[in-house]
Parts: sequence; C-alpha cells; structure tokens
Amino acid sequence: MATHAVRLNAVTKIYGKDVHALRGVTVDLPRGGFTAIMGPSGSGKSTFLHCAAGLDTPTSGTVHIGDTELSRMNETQLTELRRKKAGFVFQAFNLIPSLSVAENVLLPFRLAGTRPDHSWLAEVIERVGLGGRTRHRPSQLSGGQQQRVAIARALVTRPEVVFADEPTGALDTQTAAEVLTLLRQVVDTTGQTMVMVTHDPTAASYADRVLFMAEGALVDEVYAAGPETIARRMATLARPRAVAC
Repeated sequence: MATHAVRLNAVTKIYGKDVHALRGVTVDLPRGGFTAIMGPSGSGKSTFLHCAAGLDTPTSGTVHIGDTELSRMNETQLTELRRKKAGFVFQAFNLIPSLSVAENVLLPFRLAGTRPDHSWLAEVIERVGLGGRTRHRPSQLSGGQQQRVAIARALVTRPEVVFADEPTGALDTQTAAEVLTLLRQVVDTTGQTMVMVTHDPTAASYADRVLFMAEGALVDEVYAAGPETIARRMATLARPRAVAC
C-alpha cells in the first residue's frame, strides 16, 4: 500500500490558451495527515483541490489517490473512484432539504446502490454529535449542525481522503472552532486523511502541515504552526520558488 494518500507529480492546469492555474505542482500528502492549502485569491488552491480529488483533470502530470492513478480513468471510472475513495465537505453544506439527517448521511450508499455498515454509521453519527437528531431535517438544524451532517456523510463510506473546501466559511467563529475541532479529532482518532483549502490562518492552524500557493505554484510550507505564524507567512508570500515536498 502506498504511504501517501494523495500524490501530485508535475501537475499543470491551463484554462483557455494562457491561464495557468497550476504550474508543475509536485507534492505527496501522507496517509493519516491533516494538510491545509492556503494562498491569495487566484493562487490555484481550489484548482489544486479539484485536481487532487478527481473533480478536475490536469492538463499534464499525474495524480494518484493511494495506488490509483486518476489520469488513466474516464469520467465513469472517476465517479466510481470518488464514491469509494473520497469524501467531500464544502462551504455550502449541500444537504437535501427533504431528507432527514440519517438519509442525508446515507446518500452515498443510495447513489451507489450499496449497503452501509450500520455499526460504523452509528459510530459516525455519535462522533459528530448528532445522535439525537437523526430524524431532523436540515431546516431544523443550525449551520454548525448541518456541517456536521456533511462531515458524517463524508466519513461514512470510509474514504481514503476527505477533501474540505472552505468548510467553515459560512460559520460564525465559535461554530467554526467546533467544526475544526471535530475534523482534528477525526484525524487523530481514526487516522483519516484530511486535505482542506482555507483562507483563514486560524482554521489552517488545526492542520499538521500548511502548504502555501501563489501564482499556481507551491511556494512555502510550515508544520504545526499557530495562526500568527501562518498569517505572517501569508503576508510575505514571495514569487514562486521550489519547495521540497
């Protein structure tokens, strides 16, 4: 089994004729780690996430999730891979209003036509703190609770990687801290791999490693850093330079 959860090798992404969203990005994201991706608007961090997760196709280079190379797969195969190996948490909770909490969490199994592991389902529901709310509809939940449903849905299929795109962007400070603490606990207690895009140094400080992007390249990184250190690095991003990842 590969030691990395995700590997990008010389990945480029060009939109149109000359919009270079990614410029030869090479990086390994280890299993069981929590990695945050930061950078100014237009730096390529969302494109990085989308290519790493198989939501977008690189112009050149290769992407692996575990031992599986994504570039050789067609869209049907990529859809199947995302269902089995990737979980997703977005700023918009993307819950279905007409479904209960339990039904939203079980949606990946319904779409795949497979059966859940009910003991793991019960554990996930308890882990995210929704044990007494499985019959509630999203409209009956707070924003933080809705994001917890989205996190449970991302975890219930036991994915190799959970990809989170600004997961606390729509939450107030206290609720965001609760959600980030939950993500940190999931990594620490289950060995889940987490990759999160964020603009918030406080959110990034929950990660083991922060990768900084500028102009489509990885330009810096820090490990186990606090919000102040991360904010200073963000403020002093220089022109792209090679980073040994």
